[in-house]
Amino acid sequence: MSDREAPRRRVPGPARPPRPRGAAPRRPGPGARPARRPSDGRRPPAKPALRLGSPRPRLRLVGLALALVLTAFTVRLLQVQAVDASTYSAKAQQNRFVAHTLTAERGGITDRNGVALAVSEDAYDITADPMMFGSGQLKISDGPEQAAALLAPILGQDQEALVKKLRPANKQSRYARLASRQTPQVWKQIKDLKAALAKKGTANVLAGVFADPSSQRVYPNKDLAAGILGWVNSEGKGGGGIEQQLDKQLSGKDGKIRYAQSGGREVPTAGSTETPAVPGSDVELTIDRDIQWAAQNAISDQVRKSKADRGYVVVQDTATGQILAMANSPGFDPNDLSKADSAAMGNAALQDAYEPGSTAKVMSMAAVLEENAATPLTHVVVPNRLHRGDRLFQDDVDHATWYLTLNGVLAKSSNIGTILATGQLGKTQRAANDTLYSYLRQFGIGRYTGLGFPGETPGILAPSAKWSTSQQYTIPFGQGFSINAMQAASVYSTIANGGVRVAPTLVRGTKGADGRFAPAPGPEKTRVVSAKTAKTVAQMLESVVDDEQGTGVKARIPGYRVAGKTGTANRVDPATGRYHGYTSSFAGFAPADKPRVTVYCAIQNATSGSYFGGQICGPVYKQVMEFALKTMQVPPTGAKAAALPVSYKP
Repeated sequence: MSDREAPRRRVPGPARPPRPRGAAPRRPGPGARPARRPSDGRRPPAKPALRLGSPRPRLRLVGLALALVLTAFTVRLLQVQAVDASTYSAKAQQNRFVAHTLTAERGGITDRNGVALAVSEDAYDITADPMMFGSGQLKISDGPEQAAALLAPILGQDQEALVKKLRPANKQSRYARLASRQTPQVWKQIKDLKAALAKKGTANVLAGVFADPSSQRVYPNKDLAAGILGWVNSEGKGGGGIEQQLDKQLSGKDGKIRYAQSGGREVPTAGSTETPAVPGSDVELTIDRDIQWAAQNAISDQVRKSKADRGYVVVQDTATGQILAMANSPGFDPNDLSKADSAAMGNAALQDAYEPGSTAKVMSMAAVLEENAATPLTHVVVPNRLHRGDRLFQDDVDHATWYLTLNGVLAKSSNIGTILATGQLGKTQRAANDTLYSYLRQFGIGRYTGLGFPGETPGILAPSAKWSTSQQYTIPFGQGFSINAMQAASVYSTIANGGVRVAPTLVRGTKGADGRFAPAPGPEKTRVVSAKTAKTVAQMLESVVDDEQGTGVKARIPGYRVAGKTGTANRVDPATGRYHGYTSSFAGFAPADKPRVTVYCAIQNATSGSYFGGQICGPVYKQVMEFALKTMQVPPTGAKAAALPVSYKP
C-alpha cells in the first residue's frame, strides 16, 4: 500500500479555550455543530416527562394466575391418572365393551322311535343400542318414538314399552333386548326397513337396531301330545309338561361374549372374550307318536259327540310300565298359545282328580281273592236294595234279587254285590276297611305315580280310620275317594303284569351334546297280589266283555281275548263341589291270556246320548286297543277264554 493510500490518523490537538460570551460565532467548518437559532432571550418550554409504572406487580399477578392454573391441571392429572385411574378405566371399558348372552340351543324331544315332537329352529333376539337413538346421534329429539312406531307392529309389542327400552333411565346403557326369539322373517322385515331409511338420506331411526342369533321352539305335530310336551315361554323356559319338568337338561347352559364396539358394530381388532354355550340334551319319550295320534283322535271324537266337558285316554305297556300314549281332549297347540284355552293347557290325565266308579271294583275283587275271602264261583245273593249304615244302596238298574257268582258281581258291576263281598275282608267292618285300605294303597291310590310330572295330583284317599259311615260302603265300588287317569291305568297294568306294579315311566332316556344315550333309571316294582290272584282277576274281567250279561260287550275285539271293566260314577263338579253329571270310563288290557297293552278311557260329564261307561268309553277302548295291537304287531290270541259262570240257580 502507498503512503497516499494509508489511512489518516487523527492526532488529538490541544484543547480549545472556551469562547467568550458575546463573541461572534465562528464560521462553520467541517465537523462544526449547526448554529443555534437566534432567540428573544427566553428558553423554550420543556416537554412534560412520561413516567411508566413498574411492571413487576403485573408480572407477579400473571405468574400467580399461571401457577394456579398449572397447579389445578396437575392436581386433576394426578387424580385421573393415579387416584381414580381404575374407576375411569372401568367406565371407559364399560362404555366401549358390550357383553351379550349366547343362548344355548335347546334339546329336542322325540318319541320312542326318534320321531321329532319338539325341535328348536333358528330365530333372532331383536336388540338395540339406546345411545344410538339420542339426539346427539340422530340429530332429532324423538328418535326412540319414531323407531318404536315402526317396530311395534312388526314385533307385535306395545309402542310405549319399546320407547322405554330405547330411552332407558340409565343414559350410559348400550344394550336393550326389544323382543326374544323372533322368526327370520321378522328380522328380514326390520333389515329391509333399515335399508330403505338409509337410502332416503334422512335420520335412520333404526340404525341402532340389531339381532342376536337365537332359537325358537317348534312343535311339528301341532296339538299332538301337547299335554305331555308342555310349552316354552317367552323367556325360553319350560312352561309346562316335559318342557318344564326337564327344563334344566333341555335348556343346556348359556354362554357369553364380550367385545368392543363402535357405532353399534364390533371392532374386530379390539379383541373379544367368549364362553361358548353348551347345548341342551335331547329327550326320548316312551310314547309312540302313531298310538298317541290314534288315542287323541278317538277321545276327541267321542268328547265332541257326547258334548262332554273333557276326556282322556292312557295307553301303557303292561310289562315295562312305559306310557305309549296319554291323550287329552280338548287340547291346545303349543305353537300358538294366544289361541289356547287356559283350562286345557295342562295334562288333565294326571291333573284331574275324580271318583273312578266301578272300574275300581277290580281292586276290591283282587283283595277278596288274595285274602281267600271268596272265589270266583262263590255265590252272592244280591237284593234289590241293601241297607247299610245311614244309607239304602242300589245298583245302576232296578232289578229283582240276583243270584250271582263273585264273577257275576264283577261282570254285571253290582254295587250291592261288591259291598257284600268286601264285607268278608275282616271279622268286623272296621277290620274289613283296614284291609281294603291297605290294598288300595299298594295299587298306588292316594299317592303320586312316580312320574314327577308338573301339577300331578296324588288323588284323595283318607285313612280307613277316618272313613265316614257311607264311605265304608261306597269306597269298595269306587265312590268316596279320587284318582287320576294314570293311576287307574296302572291298576289294570298291575293285574296284567301278574300282580306286580311297575311304576309308570314317560322318559326312556336322554342324549347329551357328546351324542351318548343315557337310559332313564329303571322303574320301581312292587308286588301287590300274587300271580294266581292276578290271573283269576283277569279271567273275571274277560266275563265283563265276553259274556252277554257283561257290561263291556262294546269293547270286544275280533281275534283277541279282552279283559276289561266299565265304570259310571257320580261326578263332583269342580266349580260347585257338588255331584253333577257322571264320569264314564272303561279300563282293560289285551290279549287277556298274554297281556301286552293296557288302555284306560274316561269322559267327564257327557250331556248328549248315553253316559254309561260301557256305551261311550267301550268303543274308544276298542278303537285305540286295536290300533295299538297292530302297531306293536301283537299276534291274535290262540287259546279260548275260560267261561266262568255269572249266575247260579238257587
